[in-house]
Amino acid sequence: MSLDFDSARLPNPHLRPEHEEWRTQLRRFIDTEIAPFAEEWDEAGAIPDELWPKAANVGLLGLGYPEQYGGISEGIDSWHQWITNEELNRFAVGGVPATLMVHGIGLPPVLNWGSEAMKELVAPPVLAGEKHISLGITEPGGGSDVANIRTTAIRDGDHFVVNGSKTYITGGMRADWVSTAVRTGGDGAGGVSMLLIPTDAEGFSRTALDRKQGWWASDTATLYFDNVRVPVENLIGEENKGFLVIMTNFNSERMFMAAGMEALGRVCLEEAASWARERNTFGRRLADHQVIRHKFAQMKQKLNATQAYIRVCYESIERGDPNPGDIALLKVQASETMEYCAREAMQILGGIGYMRGNRVERIYREVRVNAIGGGSEEIMRDLASRQYGL
Repeated sequence: MSLDFDSARLPNPHLRPEHEEWRTQLRRFIDTEIAPFAEEWDEAGAIPDELWPKAANVGLLGLGYPEQYGGISEGIDSWHQWITNEELNRFAVGGVPATLMVHGIGLPPVLNWGSEAMKELVAPPVLAGEKHISLGITEPGGGSDVANIRTTAIRDGDHFVVNGSKTYITGGMRADWVSTAVRTGGDGAGGVSMLLIPTDAEGFSRTALDRKQGWWASDTATLYFDNVRVPVENLIGEENKGFLVIMTNFNSERMFMAAGMEALGRVCLEEAASWARERNTFGRRLADHQVIRHKFAQMKQKLNATQAYIRVCYESIERGDPNPGDIALLKVQASETMEYCAREAMQILGGIGYMRGNRVERIYREVRVNAIGGGSEEIMRDLASRQYGL
């Protein structure tokens, strides 16, 4: 079996012809509208506004969302989502899917917990690629410790008055709305709520974070709230019960990231194998040296294990009984696999791997944001330990 992106995918008995049809349709769109330009966008630090409507037209933005708001939900399951995450990472410019698909973390709180009026206001233009929504959780003084956020929302009549800031917010500069975690009550998880905050509200401001190690094409921002008045009806879910909204949202985000990281590991395998077949050292192909062949075997071993773990977690989601601890550890497994494959691929490529303009170099730079975003490896292990009653 050759070591390329597609052949390194384990068989999945859940896939039907319609799943492969979606892969073909999506790959055609990506190979035409994204992959040829992704490196250029990464160097420029932004992706063009017209990409969102194009992605909406092909069904990418609306996949899995209710049809009444412009989505595509009939017949869509976890396997469609897995395929989507694989294909969006095949060209290996992580900042593009991170920003293009950021509604995947910003919109679900609205659709799952918001009022009908809120859903009708926000979902249709977002799924059409006309407007944008982001998720505001992380703060300058803390990242994964969601229960201790400090941005406050004090009730004043029929409004909340919001003060504080959020940082490292993907899609934050372009967002028209931000699903925002705020403190409406006392200390701890029991005092957290979620608010939909429009970015045209008086007192809201933002600054770009554009000096990043990776994800250059990603729109990343720090958001500031200075006595921002938000109507009470913008509450997402119940007051002081926002922690549940956030935790529910994290499962899908971590699955999205895990599937993407495994795909990026496969890209590393593909690039390194192609180079090893062509490169000659000491009178023979690099691929003929035992020490190099063992690297490929270990990369494939780790990728196989991660793919199997992803499948198990998606199966639990399809059954309706996902385990947050298992999903947390899957994210760790995926980030460790991505890091291992990126490191070994860089060793195999040698000097050429250190030069800008190849997929492995970008992936190597983007390991850490994947290992931290959506919950750091350390927090994931601790969450899993508590989930298992330790």
